[in-house]
Amino acid sequence: MAAWIPHVWASTSAVSEESKVSPPHGQANTITVTDVLGRQVRIPLPVRRMILEESRQLYTVALLTPEPAAHIVGWGADLQQADPDTYRQYLAQFPQIADIPVLGSFSAATFNIEKAIALQPDVVFLNLETERLAKDSAQVQALERLGIAVVYVDFRHNPARNTNLSIGLFGQILQQTERANAFIALRNTTLARVQERLNAQPHTTPTVFIERIAGLTQDCCFSFGNENFGRYVELAGGRNLAREHIHGTFGQISTEQVLAFDPEVVLLTSGDWAAYNPAGDWIPVGPNASASKVQAALKKYPNKLAYQSSRAARNNRIYAVWHQFYNSPYDFIVVEQLAQWLHPQLFADFDAQANFAQLHRDFLPVVYAPGYFAAIEAPRP
Repeated sequence: MAAWIPHVWASTSAVSEESKVSPPHGQANTITVTDVLGRQVRIPLPVRRMILEESRQLYTVALLTPEPAAHIVGWGADLQQADPDTYRQYLAQFPQIADIPVLGSFSAATFNIEKAIALQPDVVFLNLETERLAKDSAQVQALERLGIAVVYVDFRHNPARNTNLSIGLFGQILQQTERANAFIALRNTTLARVQERLNAQPHTTPTVFIERIAGLTQDCCFSFGNENFGRYVELAGGRNLAREHIHGTFGQISTEQVLAFDPEVVLLTSGDWAAYNPAGDWIPVGPNASASKVQAALKKYPNKLAYQSSRAARNNRIYAVWHQFYNSPYDFIVVEQLAQWLHPQLFADFDAQANFAQLHRDFLPVVYAPGYFAAIEAPRP
């Protein structure tokens, strides 16, 4: 295993000047922060009551405070539905999260503004992509007129630019800048170690097709362009085949085009999506995943029309990863794992899963449970 950076709380020396979170400025009882849209927002301190538009924003809150549910007074239902295994982890540790009111979402036009106002939040965290929807509905203006701060964060549309910034925003607002900087240092250092290894030794660049939300629908094939998992593949020393066909972060590729790609590697982002499609061919990767269920689901994919004639299927190079890496501060862990899969000899001393376990011990209030990654197991003799 490549050496893990020790004592991550003790130093932030690996945080670049661009990434490092500065202590917020303002009066003794308020601060002013700049969100991912460049908006300057005044926040009352200490923040005692906050609303998370997406409950998956818990991934970041949990990094910064040992009692992540203590100040959440309302949130969305996406963690419960899109990542039920993680929700169960936190529910077991913090039973009170079952009582947090669910407010709906801007993207589904179900956000309950009256209920949100009644909860008297100090701050509401919104995702970047809801900006236009929120503006058009005048709900943000309604919140701001009442003195409720609205802060936009982003972990999925442009993580290269916005993930460290978003971690820093949470750190400033929760008065945990030192912790935020320690985590940013870990993220930056880990990504740099992968790049240093790739730069130091000659290597091939395997062609990779990423199927996004594998098994959630029967459609083929949702994928990534030049950001998010598309960029993670390239940071890990691969070539994202969909990059030239998808302009932006997300898009769709036809079955015929995937066949023409003939990828050397297929990467499936998936999870337990029983809440959306109980009969789907999703792969239940995530914390506490059943290895037998994961293998049974994964082994269907070499026979899918898009992949059955591919080099990836012939060589058993079809892999599955927890989809939520695309929307969390833990994205650098998947870059490590991809590097191991794409260049197994070059990264033989790396161990992304051990490093993710260490991240849990150093930063998170729940115990690491394996199951986030899967490769097709060879049949037993």
